[in-house]
Amino acid sequence: MMRSVGVELVRDCSLGFAYTGGCARNRNRGEQKNTKKKWIQTQHSQKLPSFGRITTSSLSYSSGPQSQSLSVMADEIVFNKKERFDKDAAASIVKELRGTFCSGKTKSYEWRVAQIKGILRMLVDRERDIIEALYKDLSKPETEAFVAEISMATSSCSHALKDLKHWMKPEKAHTSFTTYPSSAEIVSEPFGVVLVVAPWNFPFLLAIDPVIGAIASGNSVVLKPSEIAPATSSFFRKYLEEYVDSSAIRVVEGAIDETTALLEQKWDKIFYTGNGKVGRIIMAAAAKHLTPVVLELGGKSPVVVDSNINLMVAARRIVSGKWGSNNGQTCVSPDYIITTKSFAPTLIDALKQALEEFFGKDLLQSKDISRIVNSKHYARLSNYLDEDKVSSKIIHGGQRDEKQLKIAPTFLLDVPEDSQIMNEEIFGPLLPIVTVDKVEDGFDIINSRSKPLAAYLFTNDKKLQEEFVRTISAGGMLINDTILHLTNPSLPFGGVGESGIGSYHGKFSFDAFSHKKAVLYRSFAGDSSARYPPYSPKKLRLLRALLQGNIIGIILTLIEFLRV
Repeated sequence: MMRSVGVELVRDCSLGFAYTGGCARNRNRGEQKNTKKKWIQTQHSQKLPSFGRITTSSLSYSSGPQSQSLSVMADEIVFNKKERFDKDAAASIVKELRGTFCSGKTKSYEWRVAQIKGILRMLVDRERDIIEALYKDLSKPETEAFVAEISMATSSCSHALKDLKHWMKPEKAHTSFTTYPSSAEIVSEPFGVVLVVAPWNFPFLLAIDPVIGAIASGNSVVLKPSEIAPATSSFFRKYLEEYVDSSAIRVVEGAIDETTALLEQKWDKIFYTGNGKVGRIIMAAAAKHLTPVVLELGGKSPVVVDSNINLMVAARRIVSGKWGSNNGQTCVSPDYIITTKSFAPTLIDALKQALEEFFGKDLLQSKDISRIVNSKHYARLSNYLDEDKVSSKIIHGGQRDEKQLKIAPTFLLDVPEDSQIMNEEIFGPLLPIVTVDKVEDGFDIINSRSKPLAAYLFTNDKKLQEEFVRTISAGGMLINDTILHLTNPSLPFGGVGESGIGSYHGKFSFDAFSHKKAVLYRSFAGDSSARYPPYSPKKLRLLRALLQGNIIGIILTLIEFLRV
């Protein structure tokens, strides 16, 4: 007869498990103490993870004279205490992956293609699991989850498969008269063992996209998903290694302790997406080993709006880029608007109309807007609104539902420059509007701040567009739209200054994880004594002519040598 049994299990390093709990029927402590129970592991569904949930599908125990069997669903038993993931465990993973890399296995075209095709299969087979994980983590609508994460990951795979053979070919390089006769090329080689640390806001795409680039380049990879998006992190731990070669591609879950243990290791490259505060920690850790980094950070991405525009198209694109993209929790999300005092009322009315068109009148109840990721970030955003000099500047929205972790799309007009909301990346559904006398004055405001990850301009004025591109420094920019520039694999995506170091997407991902090795080929012909000691005035004249590319001087000096 099957009985309900309450159990608490802890990891035993030698035997697998130790029983520390009791039968649900035997509530009496004396009975539990006097009853000898022995747990026996009888069946394994798969290899135990390094930490996390038990994957044993069936356990049995004996109790006194009677023997009973117990079937336990794997998902219903959780370790009371995680197995510690420390620097020794991290070092072990790195050693294993380095061994795989040194074998040359990851460098072949066939291996790279097989792994990327495996990720493509995962995207197809596990689409519903991905969508559900994103909903659990962010209440991300299914359409947004598919368009902004799954389809873009699919596109990255397809693009890499299409062009990988071309990317891997050595690139011919010019040679100079100094090395004549010779030929030269640039060979792309993988760095080795790389670490990808992913963010929580697009927890699937921004984890798998750099992994695709690292694989395409021929590296071994460790992916550290964000613990702030636990469902998506669990997805990667559960499924990724099923579809790729786990001897070269691994997933490590965890938070600060696990990330710290990983950062203590020597990596050949570290790729981090997140905020500047953690970016500095990553860079400091990498500096100890002289490890190169790619830091995809963020910043306050401005939107300059001229009056010379198609108003409703501009409003829809701003609203879509802000609230239709993870509810403003996006590194390239419009952070604040700059427009003229005279045009601001017209623009605000159009933005309100677009909001209602997209999300309805009750914005807090819309199923098409993601929630704030957690209570910590909800409190952070609420603090922005509650600041004394800010709360009176709210002109639309501001409603909150702490239980659902939702804040309505909110406009604020002419917030003081020294307020928190104007000095920190908002990363949420709040949108300040700054007014100026002339639209060009907005350029000075942007340039007075740290360089943003993205900068946007809405205008039909070609001269204004040219001036914007010429005078504003940003990771990337887009004219008459928002955020779509990152969908183009032919454009590098990355920051500058405070908004990041390095770039990726398309071939830029391949390049980000590849060392560009210079190779010069020469024959034994054309060996000139002029380069060797003992030196003489004639040799110096010939060398000077060669280095300066002075053809006449070379000929005259050679004639002089021939006369000797």
